[in-house]
This record gives sequence, C-alpha cells and structure tokens, in this order.
Amino acid sequence: MTISLQGKRGLIMGVANERSIAWGIAKAMAEAGAELAFTYQGEAFGSRLKPLAESVGSDFMVDVDVTDSASMDAAFAALADRWDSIDFVVHAIAYSDKNELTGRFINTSAENFRNSLTISCYSFIDVARRASEMMPNGGTLLTLSYQGSNRVTPYYNVMGVAKAALESATRYLANDLGQQGIRVNAISPGPMKTLAGAAIGGARKTYKHTGENAPLGNATLEAVGGTAVYLASDVGSHTSGEVIRVDGGFHILGMPQPDHL
Repeated sequence: MTISLQGKRGLIMGVANERSIAWGIAKAMAEAGAELAFTYQGEAFGSRLKPLAESVGSDFMVDVDVTDSASMDAAFAALADRWDSIDFVVHAIAYSDKNELTGRFINTSAENFRNSLTISCYSFIDVARRASEMMPNGGTLLTLSYQGSNRVTPYYNVMGVAKAALESATRYLANDLGQQGIRVNAISPGPMKTLAGAAIGGARKTYKHTGENAPLGNATLEAVGGTAVYLASDVGSHTSGEVIRVDGGFHILGMPQPDHL
C-alpha cells in the first residue's frame, strides 16, 4: 500500500479561499492524484473558489446550503449525475454568530445554539447519509474539529459545544458505516490563519500563544492536508472514529513552556 489517491475522486465542502484548511486538504489530495468536486455557498464564495478549483483541474462546483434539504438533495443529485460513485468527502463547514463567541458562554442564545449545532454538526450527519449512498465500495468521510471541543478555549464558547457534538457524531457514524467499509474521522488542527479563524475574537493572541508553546509550533496547511491524504488513502483503511490532532503537540501540555509562564 502507498499513500496515493490515484484513481480516487471525492467532494470538498467548505473552501472559502486559498488559506482555508479545506483548500490545504484539497490541494494535497489533488497532488496525491485525486479527482475533486467542490461545493460552495453563494456567489461570493463561488467566485473565490472557481480559480482554485481550476488550478487543481476541477470543473465541477455546485452551490449548496447545508441547512436546506432541497439544496442538499440537488447538490448530491448533480454529483451523482457526474460520477456514479465517490471515494471521500471532506466536510469543512461550521458557523456561529461571532458576536456570541465573546463574553460568557452562559449567555449563549437559543437561536445561535440551534444554528451552531445544525450547521457545524448536523450538516455532517446529513452529508454522511447522502455520501454513503455513493460509496458502494467503501470510502472515507472527514470533518474538522478543534481543541475547544474538550478544553475550555477563550473566544470559542458555543462552538466548543458544537465541535464536541461533531466529534461524538464522528464516532457514531464510524460505527454505523463501518459495515459498509466507510471510515469516518475528524482532524483537529491547532489555531490557523484562516478566514474562519479570523472571525473568532482574540485569534491573533491564540495563534501566538500556541505557536510559542506547542512543541512543534503551529500546524501548517500542508501538515493538515497530508493527514487528510493518509486518512483517505488505502494506508488509512482501518482508521475510523478517530479525532486526529495536528496541533504541533499543543494538546499534551498542562501549562505553557517555562519561558511563557
């Protein structure tokens, strides 16, 4: 077995721009030989995505709103018209009202709680159900988490709860779909300079803190992309239900390094 995606094809959901974690994964997968399709939401994101998709040889892009069942049905119908099967899906979709990612978690509104959990967690379940029907020979489902899922992280609030739910959903989906030869995993990078990350208050402080203290420093898009390639390749054939941290080892620390105490 080699770490190659030659002959495999899959769907990337959630590329916002060239600094997106989803784009780092897409680029690495294309370089490993995969054929890619992309989703986006709205004209603005579509215009940013088009040149990126073209740069990896993809001419398949479909607009989708993961909160709208009809939109999801149409997107996967379009994908099925294009390909009779797929080998992987990368789900890099999350949302919360940034105004509620500051202050106290206890003040989270019911509306934002529902929206955050629906978009950041339930959408992965919804995607998995549809994608699994296009994986007759097995495949891989990947999503993205963050350390705020299991440790209190400043400026993260309800997104931490949403990511905790997403990680739990990853395990339940792995159990459900294992008998079909489908692996389900999450990658948990450390803080990264992305459009989504920039929406979180204190992002610069968080990035600086982890970079100074993580044994290997902050993760790179290339490192996250390489992990995704491994998980989607034949080498990852028996890895499922995992949350794989690509955070430079920050998660092992009990306190900051001596110089930063």
